[in-house]
Amino acid sequence: MSENIVTPYQNAAEGKKQQVTQMFNTISETYDGLNRVISWGSDIKWRKFVVQKVAEIHPTTVLDVATGTGDLAIALTEIQGVRITGLDISEGMLSVGHEKVAKRNLADRITLVQGDSELLPFADETFDAVTVGFGVRNFENLEKGLSEIRRVLKPNGRLVVLETSVPEKFPFKQGYYAYTHYLMPLIGKLFSKDRSAYRYLSDSAIHFPYGRKFQQILDNVGFGQTNYYPKTLGGVATIYVANKKDI
Repeated sequence: MSENIVTPYQNAAEGKKQQVTQMFNTISETYDGLNRVISWGSDIKWRKFVVQKVAEIHPTTVLDVATGTGDLAIALTEIQGVRITGLDISEGMLSVGHEKVAKRNLADRITLVQGDSELLPFADETFDAVTVGFGVRNFENLEKGLSEIRRVLKPNGRLVVLETSVPEKFPFKQGYYAYTHYLMPLIGKLFSKDRSAYRYLSDSAIHFPYGRKFQQILDNVGFGQTNYYPKTLGGVATIYVANKKDI
């Protein structure tokens, strides 16, 4: 089992799940703007790739776990006839998401609900596909969250995960560390008074078991045909595609 040792508030008494909820409630109003800046706008391209991989299986029902303010859920409406349920633990992030869904007149296709990604409030084999955008590294228990996702997927259903990662080749690796340790905290300070939040977003990305390690975790909890695709500058983000298999 993986150990989630990185938390937003290091001296807090609450567990990771409670701290993550508090953090995203605090930064919800500025999160979208910061996401555009720290990813150089590449997050839009990454989400399009996620949509492409989901569309390959022609789903009618998709669950977007850790939906946040709903960007990926909204992007998934490009798939004809699909209905999306977006789930997030943060009331603040969902509040922003509800506004965005209403502004785009997508309430008939997107349903946003508050809930715990490690205790999904859905029956077994409910969804054709599940997506997670920049969310799995926030799970308190990574394997439990992934197992819950597998449970609610239909047979042969697909999971597509977009998550930050660390480039492994020179000079991108060195540039990434310099950016996340020095420039990103400064950008975060400009967007929010919660400095701990943006330190956490950086540290959690560095400590997340990306690439082959995460592929192995997916396989261990019951996914198969798992592939991953490093994106932008040698892999500042990686997209994982896995199908549910019988155990």
